[in-house]
Amino acid sequence: MKRNSTPRSASTKATATPPPEAPDGQVSAVLARIETLWSSLGPVGQRIADFIVKNPREVVHMSVSEVAERTGSSEGSIVGLCKNLGATGFQQIKIALAQEIVRPVQFIHEDLDPQDKADAVIRKIFQSNVQTLHDTQATLDAKAMERAVKLFRKAERIEIYGIGSSATIAEDAHYRMLRIGLNAKVEVDSHVQAISASLTDSKVAVLTISHSGSTHETVTATRLAKEAGASTVCITNFGKSPIQAFADVVLFTMARETSFRTEAMTSRLAQLAIIDVLIACLALSDYDTSVRTLRQTFDVLSLKRY
Repeated sequence: MKRNSTPRSASTKATATPPPEAPDGQVSAVLARIETLWSSLGPVGQRIADFIVKNPREVVHMSVSEVAERTGSSEGSIVGLCKNLGATGFQQIKIALAQEIVRPVQFIHEDLDPQDKADAVIRKIFQSNVQTLHDTQATLDAKAMERAVKLFRKAERIEIYGIGSSATIAEDAHYRMLRIGLNAKVEVDSHVQAISASLTDSKVAVLTISHSGSTHETVTATRLAKEAGASTVCITNFGKSPIQAFADVVLFTMARETSFRTEAMTSRLAQLAIIDVLIACLALSDYDTSVRTLRQTFDVLSLKRY
């Protein structure tokens, strides 16, 4: 797009001032904002903005790293453009774009229609979940899983990080590791994650769970742990994302759902399946100890039952 060729939507014309922001700090009318601010963006900003305007439906499914690669720019430049548009970051721009171009029902689930009855909802969601598990199985790298097992087995302590919908997966991984006798702890508060990560060392292995791989808090915690000398393993969705730069091992899920939806659904099933595999491989890597610990913890838990 040339400098004098301003992007235009079908129903929008350039105005003297940016479109007003929606309530509660949300960003609206992304495409109109780009049009209004076009001349002030600079060459790199215009290149990124041009890509967003021409590919909005593709952008809502992409990570900041993927957009950076496609536009020949840096992640920082993309975040800078997002802030110029009035957003806090790329994720907020994706959500705003989705609100402009995506059918509202897709915020509930990608495959649903507003008129769907219970039987259709059951069929569509179960089919989507089954497909996600098949796709994740095909994507998951056995060599990467073996490397992750070695890192966790040689570590004196394991730390597990997750935010939002990934927090429950992190807590489940923590519980499962305790059951086989591993010295693990979980942190789901972003401030505690940052402090704990900065205090790790080469004797610690970190497991970070992030569907998008772009959540600021978990990327920061993983980076701090890596810089402190810890080994880092990440469970994230397939595709490039910022967190991968700080991961020694990446275990990929393959969930088709979009990352503009605030609560992941199929991705959690894929993450739990990877946790199942990871725990089983860890248990088999020290079979006698794991079986003994499982028996011991089973006896303890049996006291909780009538």
